[in-house]
Amino acid sequence: VAMAATRSVMRAVRVFEFGGPEVLKLQSDVLVPVPKENQVLIKVHACGVNPVETYIRSGTYARKPALPYTPGSDVAGVIESVGEHVTAFKKGDRVFTLETVSGGYAEYAVAAANRVFPLPDKLDFRQGAAIGVPYFTAYRALFQKGCAKAGESVLVHGASGGVGLAACQIARACGLKVLGTAGTEEGMNVILKNGAHQAFNHRDPNYTERIKACTGPGGVDIIIEMLSNVNLDADLQLLSCAGRVMVVGCRGRIEINPRDTMSKESSIIGVSLFLATEEERHECATAVLDGIEAGWLKPVVGLEYPLEKVAKAHEDIICSSGARGKMVLLL
Repeated sequence: VAMAATRSVMRAVRVFEFGGPEVLKLQSDVLVPVPKENQVLIKVHACGVNPVETYIRSGTYARKPALPYTPGSDVAGVIESVGEHVTAFKKGDRVFTLETVSGGYAEYAVAAANRVFPLPDKLDFRQGAAIGVPYFTAYRALFQKGCAKAGESVLVHGASGGVGLAACQIARACGLKVLGTAGTEEGMNVILKNGAHQAFNHRDPNYTERIKACTGPGGVDIIIEMLSNVNLDADLQLLSCAGRVMVVGCRGRIEINPRDTMSKESSIIGVSLFLATEEERHECATAVLDGIEAGWLKPVVGLEYPLEKVAKAHEDIICSSGARGKMVLLL
Protein backbone atom coordinates (compact mmCIF):
# COMPACT_ATOMS: atom_id res chain seq x y z
CA VAL A 1 0.00 0.00 0.00
CA ALA A 2 1.29 3.47 -0.86
CA MET A 3 2.63 5.41 2.09
CA ALA A 4 1.66 9.07 2.25
CA ALA A 5 4.38 11.35 0.95
CA THR A 6 6.67 13.09 3.39
CA ARG A 7 4.90 16.38 2.70
CA SER A 8 1.27 16.95 1.80
CA VAL A 9 1.79 20.02 -0.42
CA MET A 10 4.43 20.88 -2.99
CA ARG A 11 5.54 23.47 -5.53
CA ALA A 12 4.26 22.76 -9.03
CA VAL A 13 3.65 24.62 -12.27
CA ARG A 14 -0.06 24.79 -13.16
CA VAL A 15 -1.71 25.83 -16.41
CA PHE A 16 -5.28 27.14 -15.95
CA GLU A 17 -5.79 28.41 -19.52
CA PHE A 18 -4.06 27.82 -22.84
CA GLY A 19 -1.83 30.62 -24.11
CA GLY A 20 1.71 32.02 -24.12
CA PRO A 21 4.49 31.21 -21.62
CA GLU A 22 2.86 33.57 -19.10
CA VAL A 23 0.06 31.03 -18.43
CA LEU A 24 2.59 28.82 -16.60
CA LYS A 25 1.87 29.56 -12.92
CA LEU A 26 4.18 28.35 -10.15
CA GLN A 27 2.13 27.49 -7.07
CA SER A 28 3.41 26.41 -3.68
CA ASP A 29 0.28 24.78 -2.25
CA VAL A 30 -0.42 21.98 -4.76
CA LEU A 31 -1.37 18.66 -3.17
CA VAL A 32 1.25 15.94 -3.51
CA PRO A 33 -0.38 13.23 -5.66
CA VAL A 34 -0.83 9.69 -4.31
CA PRO A 35 0.22 6.74 -6.50
CA LYS A 36 -2.61 4.37 -7.43
CA GLU A 37 -2.06 0.73 -8.34
CA ASN A 38 0.79 0.16 -10.78
CA GLN A 39 2.00 3.74 -10.21
CA VAL A 40 4.95 5.25 -8.36
CA LEU A 41 5.52 8.62 -6.68
CA ILE A 42 8.83 10.26 -7.59
CA LYS A 43 10.66 13.05 -5.75
CA VAL A 44 11.67 15.09 -8.81
CA HIS A 45 15.27 16.37 -9.05
CA ALA A 46 15.15 17.49 -12.69
CA CYS A 47 12.61 17.63 -15.52
CA GLY A 48 13.31 17.94 -19.23
CA VAL A 49 11.64 20.65 -21.32
CA ASN A 50 10.47 19.52 -24.76
CA PRO A 51 9.20 21.77 -27.59
CA VAL A 52 5.94 19.77 -27.73
CA GLU A 53 5.14 21.02 -24.20
CA THR A 54 5.03 24.59 -25.54
CA TYR A 55 2.65 23.54 -28.35
CA ILE A 56 0.33 21.79 -25.86
CA ARG A 57 0.43 24.83 -23.55
CA SER A 58 -0.55 27.16 -26.40
CA GLY A 59 -3.72 25.12 -27.07
CA THR A 60 -3.00 24.81 -30.79
CA TYR A 61 -1.81 21.19 -30.65
CA ALA A 62 -3.84 18.05 -31.45
CA ARG A 63 -3.58 16.91 -27.81
CA LYS A 64 -5.35 19.16 -25.30
CA PRO A 65 -5.12 18.12 -21.65
CA ALA A 66 -8.03 18.93 -19.32
CA LEU A 67 -7.37 22.18 -17.46
CA PRO A 68 -5.78 22.84 -15.06
CA TYR A 69 -2.75 20.64 -15.62
CA THR A 70 0.98 20.42 -14.89
CA PRO A 71 3.23 19.95 -17.96
CA GLY A 72 6.28 17.71 -18.14
CA SER A 73 6.94 14.07 -19.00
CA ASP A 74 10.70 13.50 -18.62
CA VAL A 75 11.57 13.55 -14.93
CA ALA A 76 14.56 12.15 -13.09
CA GLY A 77 14.56 11.63 -9.36
CA VAL A 78 14.08 9.16 -6.55
CA ILE A 79 11.15 6.87 -5.78
CA GLU A 80 9.28 8.28 -2.78
CA SER A 81 6.57 5.60 -2.58
CA VAL A 82 4.95 2.90 -4.72
CA GLY A 83 1.33 1.94 -5.35
CA GLU A 84 -0.12 -1.55 -5.12
CA HIS A 85 1.27 -4.32 -7.34
CA VAL A 86 4.50 -2.42 -8.05
CA THR A 87 7.44 -4.80 -7.62
CA ALA A 88 10.05 -3.35 -9.99
CA PHE A 89 10.79 -0.28 -7.80
CA LYS A 90 11.13 0.59 -4.13
CA LYS A 91 11.55 3.78 -2.10
CA GLY A 92 15.01 5.30 -2.70
CA ASP A 93 15.55 3.96 -6.24
CA ARG A 94 17.01 6.44 -8.76
CA VAL A 95 14.77 6.57 -11.86
CA PHE A 96 13.86 8.46 -15.02
CA THR A 97 10.51 8.56 -16.82
CA LEU A 98 9.09 8.71 -20.32
CA GLU A 99 5.72 10.03 -19.20
CA THR A 100 4.06 11.18 -16.00
CA VAL A 101 0.44 11.04 -14.87
CA SER A 102 0.45 14.16 -12.71
CA GLY A 103 3.03 16.31 -14.58
CA GLY A 104 6.78 16.69 -14.24
CA TYR A 105 7.21 20.44 -13.61
CA ALA A 106 6.72 19.78 -9.89
CA GLU A 107 8.54 18.65 -6.74
CA TYR A 108 6.77 15.29 -6.84
CA ALA A 109 5.26 13.41 -9.78
CA VAL A 110 3.22 10.24 -10.16
CA ALA A 111 4.03 7.99 -13.12
CA ALA A 112 2.85 4.61 -14.36
CA ALA A 113 5.45 2.03 -13.32
CA ASN A 114 5.80 0.83 -16.94
CA ARG A 115 6.91 4.34 -18.01
CA VAL A 116 9.63 4.45 -15.33
CA PHE A 117 13.18 3.11 -15.78
CA PRO A 118 16.20 2.69 -13.51
CA LEU A 119 18.71 5.56 -13.73
CA PRO A 120 22.24 4.12 -13.63
CA ASP A 121 24.69 5.74 -11.19
CA LYS A 122 26.95 6.89 -14.04
CA LEU A 123 24.32 9.49 -15.08
CA ASP A 124 23.26 12.43 -12.88
CA PHE A 125 19.64 13.60 -12.51
CA ARG A 126 20.08 16.38 -15.10
CA GLN A 127 21.15 13.77 -17.65
CA GLY A 128 18.34 11.48 -16.50
CA ALA A 129 15.83 14.22 -17.36
CA ALA A 130 17.34 14.42 -20.86
CA ILE A 131 16.68 10.79 -21.84
CA GLY A 132 12.94 10.03 -22.16
CA VAL A 133 11.29 11.82 -25.06
CA PRO A 134 14.50 12.70 -26.99
CA TYR A 135 16.10 9.25 -27.04
CA PHE A 136 12.88 7.26 -27.47
CA THR A 137 11.85 9.60 -30.31
CA ALA A 138 15.25 9.36 -32.01
CA TYR A 139 15.27 5.56 -31.78
CA ARG A 140 11.71 5.35 -33.11
CA ALA A 141 12.50 7.72 -35.99
CA LEU A 142 15.68 5.90 -37.01
CA PHE A 143 14.68 2.26 -36.60
CA GLN A 144 10.99 1.66 -35.97
CA LYS A 145 9.82 4.10 -38.66
CA GLY A 146 12.97 4.82 -40.71
CA CYS A 147 14.26 1.23 -40.96
CA ALA A 148 17.85 2.47 -40.70
CA LYS A 149 20.64 -0.01 -41.39
CA ALA A 150 24.36 0.02 -40.65
CA GLY A 151 26.20 1.51 -43.63
CA GLU A 152 23.40 3.91 -44.57
CA SER A 153 23.79 7.67 -44.27
CA VAL A 154 21.63 9.87 -42.07
CA LEU A 155 21.30 13.66 -42.04
CA VAL A 156 20.10 14.98 -38.69
CA HIS A 157 18.55 18.31 -39.69
CA GLY A 158 18.74 20.33 -36.48
CA ALA A 159 21.17 18.11 -34.60
CA SER A 160 22.22 20.17 -31.59
CA GLY A 161 19.00 19.94 -29.53
CA GLY A 162 17.73 17.05 -27.41
CA VAL A 163 16.36 14.77 -30.14
CA GLY A 164 19.12 15.74 -32.57
CA LEU A 165 22.00 14.79 -30.30
CA ALA A 166 20.20 11.58 -29.33
CA ALA A 167 19.85 10.71 -33.02
CA CYS A 168 23.55 11.41 -33.66
CA GLN A 169 24.67 9.20 -30.77
CA ILE A 170 22.32 6.33 -31.64
CA ALA A 171 23.03 6.41 -35.39
CA ARG A 172 26.79 6.50 -34.85
CA ALA A 173 26.68 3.61 -32.37
CA CYS A 174 24.66 1.57 -34.88
CA GLY A 175 27.08 1.99 -37.79
CA LEU A 176 25.49 4.77 -39.86
CA LYS A 177 27.33 7.62 -41.55
CA VAL A 178 26.12 10.65 -39.61
CA LEU A 179 25.77 14.20 -40.95
CA GLY A 180 24.31 16.91 -38.75
CA THR A 181 23.35 20.56 -38.97
CA ALA A 182 23.38 23.28 -36.32
CA GLY A 183 22.89 27.04 -36.32
CA THR A 184 26.05 28.07 -34.46
CA GLU A 185 29.75 27.20 -34.33
CA GLU A 186 29.22 25.95 -30.78
CA GLY A 187 26.33 23.73 -31.90
CA MET A 188 28.47 22.27 -34.68
CA ASN A 189 31.23 21.42 -32.19
CA VAL A 190 28.72 19.71 -29.89
CA ILE A 191 27.34 17.49 -32.66
CA LEU A 192 30.85 16.51 -33.82
CA LYS A 193 31.64 15.45 -30.23
CA ASN A 194 28.45 13.37 -30.14
CA GLY A 195 28.65 11.10 -33.13
CA ALA A 196 28.40 13.24 -36.28
CA HIS A 197 31.09 12.56 -38.87
CA GLN A 198 30.40 15.93 -40.53
CA ALA A 199 28.69 19.11 -39.35
CA PHE A 200 27.07 21.86 -41.44
CA ASN A 201 25.81 25.29 -40.44
CA HIS A 202 22.20 25.61 -41.60
CA ARG A 203 22.51 29.42 -41.48
CA ASP A 204 25.09 29.25 -44.27
CA PRO A 205 23.11 30.02 -47.48
CA ASN A 206 25.00 27.31 -49.40
CA TYR A 207 24.87 24.58 -46.80
CA THR A 208 22.65 22.20 -48.81
CA GLU A 209 25.20 22.36 -51.66
CA ARG A 210 27.90 21.39 -49.15
CA ILE A 211 25.82 18.44 -47.99
CA LYS A 212 25.38 17.32 -51.62
CA ALA A 213 29.13 17.59 -52.18
CA CYS A 214 29.66 15.44 -49.09
CA THR A 215 27.13 12.71 -49.98
CA GLY A 216 27.98 12.62 -53.68
CA PRO A 217 25.39 11.87 -56.37
CA GLY A 218 23.87 9.06 -54.29
CA GLY A 219 22.31 11.45 -51.78
CA VAL A 220 21.43 10.72 -48.17
CA ASP A 221 19.38 7.66 -47.14
CA ILE A 222 17.53 9.08 -44.13
CA ILE A 223 16.84 12.61 -42.92
CA ILE A 224 15.73 13.17 -39.32
CA GLU A 225 13.86 16.46 -39.73
CA MET A 226 13.28 18.79 -36.75
CA LEU A 227 11.86 21.79 -38.67
CA SER A 228 9.96 20.33 -41.61
CA ASN A 229 7.95 23.49 -42.31
CA VAL A 230 11.23 25.16 -43.33
CA ASN A 231 13.31 22.27 -44.68
CA LEU A 232 11.06 19.63 -46.26
CA ASP A 233 11.31 20.93 -49.83
CA ALA A 234 15.12 21.03 -49.65
CA ASP A 235 15.19 17.61 -47.94
CA LEU A 236 13.50 15.98 -50.93
CA GLN A 237 16.38 17.20 -53.15
CA LEU A 238 18.98 15.69 -50.79
CA LEU A 239 17.54 12.18 -50.58
CA SER A 240 18.87 9.03 -52.23
CA CYS A 241 16.72 6.65 -54.23
CA ALA A 242 14.26 5.08 -51.76
CA GLY A 243 15.41 7.68 -49.21
CA ARG A 244 13.08 8.80 -46.45
CA VAL A 245 12.47 11.98 -44.49
CA MET A 246 11.37 11.38 -40.91
CA VAL A 247 9.19 14.29 -39.79
CA VAL A 248 9.99 14.74 -36.09
CA GLY A 249 9.30 18.46 -35.75
CA CYS A 250 7.03 20.94 -37.50
CA ARG A 251 5.88 24.49 -36.73
CA GLY A 252 3.66 25.31 -39.72
CA ARG A 253 2.89 24.66 -43.38
CA ILE A 254 5.20 24.25 -46.37
CA GLU A 255 4.79 23.86 -50.12
CA ILE A 256 6.48 20.89 -51.79
CA ASN A 257 6.37 19.32 -55.22
CA PRO A 258 5.21 15.68 -54.88
CA ARG A 259 7.03 14.93 -58.15
CA ASP A 260 10.26 15.10 -56.15
CA THR A 261 9.20 11.90 -54.36
CA MET A 262 8.39 10.14 -57.63
CA SER A 263 11.80 10.64 -59.22
CA LYS A 264 13.45 8.82 -56.30
CA GLU A 265 10.54 6.78 -54.90
CA SER A 266 11.27 8.55 -51.65
CA SER A 267 9.03 8.70 -48.58
CA ILE A 268 7.92 11.34 -46.11
CA ILE A 269 7.11 9.63 -42.81
CA GLY A 270 5.64 11.22 -39.70
CA VAL A 271 6.97 10.23 -36.27
CA SER A 272 4.92 10.37 -33.07
CA LEU A 273 6.20 8.74 -29.92
CA PHE A 274 2.65 9.09 -28.59
CA LEU A 275 1.50 6.38 -31.02
CA ALA A 276 4.12 3.80 -30.05
CA THR A 277 2.72 0.46 -28.90
CA GLU A 278 3.69 -1.07 -25.56
CA GLU A 279 5.96 -3.47 -27.45
CA GLU A 280 7.64 -0.64 -29.39
CA ARG A 281 8.20 1.36 -26.21
CA HIS A 282 9.78 -1.71 -24.63
CA GLU A 283 12.11 -2.02 -27.63
CA CYS A 284 13.11 1.66 -27.29
CA ALA A 285 13.71 1.22 -23.56
CA THR A 286 15.88 -1.85 -24.11
CA ALA A 287 18.02 -0.02 -26.69
CA VAL A 288 18.34 3.07 -24.49
CA LEU A 289 19.30 1.20 -21.31
CA ASP A 290 21.76 -0.87 -23.33
CA GLY A 291 23.30 2.34 -24.72
CA ILE A 292 23.78 3.75 -21.21
CA GLU A 293 25.34 0.48 -20.09
CA ALA A 294 27.66 0.37 -23.12
CA GLY A 295 28.68 3.98 -22.52
CA TRP A 296 27.80 5.61 -25.86
CA LEU A 297 24.50 7.05 -24.66
CA LYS A 298 25.55 10.22 -22.82
CA PRO A 299 22.84 12.88 -22.63
CA VAL A 300 24.15 16.41 -23.20
CA VAL A 301 22.48 18.93 -20.89
CA GLY A 302 22.16 22.46 -22.25
CA LEU A 303 20.36 25.34 -20.59
CA GLU A 304 19.20 24.82 -16.99
CA TYR A 305 16.44 26.78 -15.27
CA PRO A 306 14.98 26.80 -11.77
CA LEU A 307 11.22 26.13 -11.58
CA GLU A 308 10.62 29.90 -11.04
CA LYS A 309 11.99 30.57 -14.54
CA VAL A 310 9.76 28.07 -16.36
CA ALA A 311 8.13 30.76 -18.54
CA LYS A 312 11.58 31.90 -19.70
CA ALA A 313 12.47 28.28 -20.50
CA HIS A 314 9.36 27.93 -22.69
CA GLU A 315 10.20 31.17 -24.47
CA ASP A 316 13.85 30.24 -25.03
CA ILE A 317 13.26 26.71 -26.36
CA ILE A 318 11.20 28.19 -29.22
CA CYS A 319 12.84 31.60 -29.79
CA SER A 320 16.52 31.36 -28.95
CA SER A 321 18.83 30.62 -31.84
CA GLY A 322 21.07 27.59 -31.72
CA ALA A 323 20.46 24.78 -29.25
CA ARG A 324 23.34 22.92 -27.63
CA GLY A 325 21.92 20.06 -25.66
CA LYS A 326 18.77 19.33 -23.72
CA MET A 327 16.95 22.02 -21.75
CA VAL A 328 16.11 21.04 -18.16
CA LEU A 329 14.33 22.44 -15.12
CA LEU A 330 16.16 21.88 -11.83
CA LEU A 331 14.29 21.35 -8.58
